[in-house]
Amino acid sequence: MRHNGRVDLRSVVPLLLMLTWTLSGANTDFQRAEVEYQDAEYTAAIQTLLLYAPKTAAVNALIGKSYYMDGQYKSSTTYLEKAVAADGSNSSYYDWLGKAYGRRAEQSSFLTALPLAIKTRESFEKAVALDPVNLEALGDLFEFYLQAPGVIGGGIEKAEAIAVRIGKLSETELHYIQARLAEKRKDSREAEMQYRKAMEAAPHDVGRMIDLAVFLSKQGRYQESDHLFAAASEAEPQSSKVVFARAATFIHSRRNLPQAQKLLQEYAGLPHTPDDPSRWEVARLAQELR
Repeated sequence: MRHNGRVDLRSVVPLLLMLTWTLSGANTDFQRAEVEYQDAEYTAAIQTLLLYAPKTAAVNALIGKSYYMDGQYKSSTTYLEKAVAADGSNSSYYDWLGKAYGRRAEQSSFLTALPLAIKTRESFEKAVALDPVNLEALGDLFEFYLQAPGVIGGGIEKAEAIAVRIGKLSETELHYIQARLAEKRKDSREAEMQYRKAMEAAPHDVGRMIDLAVFLSKQGRYQESDHLFAAASEAEPQSSKVVFARAATFIHSRRNLPQAQKLLQEYAGLPHTPDDPSRWEVARLAQELR
C-alpha cells in the first residue's frame, strides 16, 4: 500500500468507487421508498426500507410512518421509537410517534390504553417543545387536550392555551379550533360561525368545506350538508378526502347507506396520498357499515 511513505492510489481508487456505488444505490433506494410513500404504496415502501442499510433516524421514521399508514400501529411505534432514539431533536418524529401511540390506545383495552394514552400526550408535548411553531404537532396536542380526560392530562383549559398559540400562526386554523372548542361547549351557533369563517379564509381548500358539511350533518341539517359535499366534489372530482368524508357522514347519520357503500368502493379506486385517511380508518368505517 505504501511505497517510500507515499500512498499507492491504484489500490485505493477501486475501494472508493465501490463505496460510492454502494452509497449511491442506497440513496436511490431511499428516494424510491419516499416516492412509494407519497404514492400511498406503503407496503412497497416498507419492503424497500427493511432491506436498506444503515437504518438512520430518517429511514426508521419513514418505515414507522409507512407502517402507520398501513394500519400496523405496533410496528409503527417500534420504528418511530428507534427514530427518536437516534435523533431526539426532531419534532416531526415525536409527533408521528404520538399519533401511533394514540391509534394503539384506541384499539386497546382500558388497562392497556391508559399508558399508551399517556405516551401519546408526552410525545405530542415533546414535539411542541422541540418546535413551538410545528402547526401539525400543535394541532395534534390541541385535539388530545380537547378530547382526553383530566386523568391522563387532558382538559379544555389546556386546549384553549394551545389554541392561542395556533392562532398566532394561522388565521384559518384559529377559526377551525375555535369551532372545535365551541362544539365541546355545545355551542352549535358559535361552532357553525367559526367553521364558516375558516372556509371563507381558505376558499380553495375543500377540507374546510368538508369540516362544515360534517358539522351540519351532525346537526341534522342534511340538505345543507349534502349541498356542500356536492360543491366539494365539483371543486375536486378526484378528491379521496371528499369521498371518504361523505361516506363517513352517511354512515354516522345512518342514512343513504347503499350510497355510502358505493362511495367506499369508489374510494378504493382513487389516487391516494399520505394526507388521505389511513387503511385502518377506512377498514373501521367499512365495519360500521355492516
